[in-house]
Parts: sequence; C-alpha cells; structure tokens
Amino acid sequence: MKPILGVDTGGTFTDFVFWQNGHFHVHKVLSTPQAPEVAILQGTKDLNINLQDLLIVHGTTVATNAVLQSQGAKTVFITNRGFKDIINIGRQTRAHLYDIMPNKSPPFIDPELCLETGGRLGADGKLLDPLTAEDLSELEKALEQLAPQSVAICLLFAFLDSEYEQAIESRLKDRYFVSRSSYVHPEYKEYERAIATVLNARVAPIIRDYLTNLSCQVTPARVEVMQSSGETIDATRAAELAVNLLLSGPAGGLIAANTIGERIGKRKLLTFDMGGTSTDVALIDGEICITKEGRLGSLPLTLPMVDMHTIGAGGGSIAFIDEGGALQVGPASAGADPGPACYGLGGTQPTVTDANLVLQRIPVGQPLGGTLHLSEQAASTAIETIAAKLECSRHAAAQGIIDITNQHIIRALEQISLQRGIDPAEFTLVCFGGAGGLHLCELAERLCIEQALVPRYSGLFSAFGMLCAPMGRTLSHTVGGILTEYTDNQIESLFDALKAEALKQIGSPETEAQVKRFLELRYLGQSYCLEIPWHNIATAETLFHHNHAQYFGHRLTTTVELVNIRLTAHHTRHLPQLPVERSTSKEIKCDHIKENTTIIAREALEPGRKYSGELIILEEHATTLVTANWFVTKDQEGHLHLQQKTTTHS
Repeated sequence: MKPILGVDTGGTFTDFVFWQNGHFHVHKVLSTPQAPEVAILQGTKDLNINLQDLLIVHGTTVATNAVLQSQGAKTVFITNRGFKDIINIGRQTRAHLYDIMPNKSPPFIDPELCLETGGRLGADGKLLDPLTAEDLSELEKALEQLAPQSVAICLLFAFLDSEYEQAIESRLKDRYFVSRSSYVHPEYKEYERAIATVLNARVAPIIRDYLTNLSCQVTPARVEVMQSSGETIDATRAAELAVNLLLSGPAGGLIAANTIGERIGKRKLLTFDMGGTSTDVALIDGEICITKEGRLGSLPLTLPMVDMHTIGAGGGSIAFIDEGGALQVGPASAGADPGPACYGLGGTQPTVTDANLVLQRIPVGQPLGGTLHLSEQAASTAIETIAAKLECSRHAAAQGIIDITNQHIIRALEQISLQRGIDPAEFTLVCFGGAGGLHLCELAERLCIEQALVPRYSGLFSAFGMLCAPMGRTLSHTVGGILTEYTDNQIESLFDALKAEALKQIGSPETEAQVKRFLELRYLGQSYCLEIPWHNIATAETLFHHNHAQYFGHRLTTTVELVNIRLTAHHTRHLPQLPVERSTSKEIKCDHIKENTTIIAREALEPGRKYSGELIILEEHATTLVTANWFVTKDQEGHLHLQQKTTTHS
C-alpha cells in the first residue's frame, strides 16, 4: 500500500494523519483560513513527507465557508419565463413561527441576476414553451452586460428531459462556468434543485482554484477530496460538483467512528466531534445514515450527505453577557486567529478552552498540539471579565461557561436521538476532536449513557477518517410513477444508467466497484419518502409497508409511489491495522491541577487494566477527563473504553 496522508482543515486547527510502511504519524498546526493550503504545506514540511507516490485525502471547509459567508463567484440564475422569483420566495416558511416582526433576510440571489427563457416542460415531460434561437441570443446579450463568472441553469422538470438545459450550456460553457440542474441535482422540487444548482455555480470556481493551487504545490502527490456523502473523489473532478463538498471535513470523523466501531464490535454509536469552532453530532446504528434533508444555515440541502447536526459550540466558542444580563456561549468563535486568550496569540475574549483551563481540567506545562504553550494568566484575565459582570467568582463563571456549552451539545444529541424516538442509553457515546474528551463523562451522565469511547487519535479523528474513506460517488434521479406499474427490468435499466455515470466520475472499472441501490418510496399523496434497498419490486413494496409501520406506527392500503432512485458506487480503501499501543512510562511535568486528580499520559496506561477516575489523561493532541463516577480501560489498539460505575441521573 502506498503512503497516504489524511488532512482535515478545521476552523482552528489543520490535522494530519500520515501512514507509511506500517507506521502512523500525527501532527496538528494552526489553520490559515485565508489560504488553507499554507497550513497543509506547513504540515507536510513538519512531517518531512516525501510527496512521491503519496496520496493526500483532504477534507476541506472552503466550500462551506464560502456559503456561510455569502462569498463565491458572481452567478446568474436562468430559469423559465414567469419563474425567476421562485428561488427568492422559497417555501415561504418562517424561521420563527410566532414572530410577528421578523427580520427580513436579504435575497438569496440578486433579482437583477435572474434571467428567464424558454424550454419549459410540463410535469408529463411535454414541451409547453420552446427554447428558440432568439431566446439563446437574448441570454447571451444579457450575460454580456451582467458579466458573471458562473451561470446556474434550472428549467422546470429538466430532470425528465435535459435537452434544453444542455442546449443553453453548450452556448455558454466556453465563456462561463455552467452549472445545470439536470447534472447537479436531477430531482423534483424546483426550489431545492435551484438552490443546489446556484450553490454549485457559486462555489465551484473557488474550489477549482483552491484545489488546482493545492495540487500544483504538492505535485507529484495525488489529491482526493472528501464529499458530504462520505466518499472521496479525485480533486480534478471535485469542482464539477463542488456543492457535494459542503460537509467535506465532518464526514471524515463519522467514517472513522464507523470503522473503529466495526473493529471493536460496537455498532450503536452516538458521536460528537468537538473542535475549536463547532461541534458535530451524529448517530450510527449499524451504519452511517445518509440524509437528503440537510441544511446549511437557512438553506435546504437535498443532496445525499451524512446525517449530522452542527452547532456553534467548540473550544474557541466565545462567552458573553447578553442584553438581558444572562451568560451565553457561542456561536461566535475565536477561531485560529487570534484564538482563545490562553493561546497567547492576541485573543482576549473568554472561551470554552479558557474556562476549562481555569477549572484545572487542562494542566499547564503540556503544550497543546505539541507546540502551543498555554497561558494560565491570560485565561484567568479573560474569564474574570465574565465573573465581574455576573458578580461571582472566576471559578463559578468558568463552570457556568462549561455548563452552558454542555447543554448546547446535549440538545443537539437529543435532537438526533430522543426526538426521533431513539433511546440514547442504548448507545455508546463517542467523542473526538481536540476538546471532546473534556466533556465526555458529563454529557454521558446527563444522557443516562453508561458506556463511552475515546478512540485513538481522537484529537485528529476526522483526518484519521480520511484514510478509511472509500473513493466513490452517490447519484440520484427523480423517476416518478406508481411502483407496480414498472417492471423489474425497467428499474434495472434506470439503475444501469446511474451506475455508468458514477463509474465514469470516479474512473473505476465495474469489476472493482461496490454498488448499492435504493428506491425512495411513499404512499401516494404523501410528501416524505422512505429509502428502501433495491432487490425487486415485490420485495421493495413489502419492505416499504413494514418500515412505514415501524417508523410511523401504521401502514396504509394506499398505492405506493416511486419518487427517486439512488445509487452509490465505490471501491473500499482498507485501513492498515492500527499497531498495538504498548505501555511506556512517561514523566509528566505540569501544575495547575485539581486536588485528588491523577494525571497520566495515554501511552502510560496498561492495556486491559481498569483505572478509576478522577483522571486527566494527556496525549499530544487531546485531553480526556475521566470523572469520579467512571472507570477507563485501554484496549490493544489504544482506544479508551469508559464504563460508568453507577448510573447517575441529573
């Protein structure tokens, strides 16, 4: 197996996990948000990596940040006559139902950049308004005046027949980056399809320039990029469907958790990835759940992506007193520049990391990330600004910051478990990210979870997941119609077309690819679908009725409708076996710790031996707090298994 480097670019740190000749090497550097490739090049230099024959698998936040910060290429939106306002009208849903004076949000796209033309189809696929040569000429003239970088084409029912979108694309593609809905997201619901198409047009030029620059600077290494659905794609193809990279980084952590869970026999996992800027939570019940009901900010994302919920609660989340005099934490973050006050890089605002330091959960004397020395005085000064306003002690203010942060994470974990009828007590709570281990025990107790896991390399777990991720592509297409009116051969033929396109995009021969096929079914008249594995029509219908009864408590005798088909094609990358982590003594010199607390290096834990809290377990890129109610045992691969001594409720 050739050497492989996993790279995860986060808001605060850029993480590296490098495998070569049976050995793993890990590293962490501060991110460089304005030019993410600078941190990547610094990391490869620090690790002294030979780029020859190297594969780099990269999780990037470039596309995500561009959307959240309303950046990207100037884009013109083209649709059918009479429909250009749909993309700004949306679904007319209100963010706060009972707010009688809501703040008016700016339009998603400037109305002056919305153009109308012909080529309109009806729901039955019949042409209602032709696309004429005059229409094409008028579009060209309008675009010359508007001078965009990108063009997003979304004609009504183009997923039934892409002829007219392709005709427009062929006239424009030599002058602009063109994103058409029948390629980006060929599914029904014109608003969601238009959002995906415009987002792709906006971020694709940025992704293209970034990945081209990165690839050139790491030549001759080959670069793959993680997609939102948990598969990787070659960097040269990633910009074509850049909208599929919006959950690029966080997906890596789920891939790693699922891989480790399979190895140690734990298939029911609740995960939280707590980094410097945010926390991502997810549920794995046997396999990673893929959803098409995601959101990014206020925007709907109906593309296949890992089912994950993100909140603004990380180690760098800033604490403040609101107008009503109440303590709040996040979502604003100190990020990498200037970072928490304790980093000593110019930050002065109090953060979650500063609170953990004041509470003596992070010992002073051990460099964070191996190089960053923390300032106890700076953290205390920052937390004192909160304590003074609340008229309480510094310790109480810090504890309040931690309590609020934990409550934010608990709500997120409950949203993906209890609010879906799933008991979190049946799962193992898994933490990763540099800050996760400091909050693990308290969160588990609040959720009545008795088992927890801190995987090896937890502080760089998303980068570790890049090494496990398969290369592949997930494609879907709206079909429409009554399920039983199709034949098995007809549906097989539809899947064959998707399979050919997926294999083309990943550049993989059919013999090497693993293919999974799904139908999205619903009762006629319903709005939401259930995803059913494809075998044949009879089996799909039976399984749909069964799953509907299981999920919703009832089944109907109504006709079953086929809405979409979805196909995933990938070839698995087998992660090398983690080496046995042998117990080694390591002297730890640090101060500023709580009484009756034992500090021990992770590598000094003896595999198989049960340790009792209260412990602070140190490693180069993460810290784990094991409270008094917990035991901890390290297994042969270095994963920490936590077991609650007695069930506690709060």
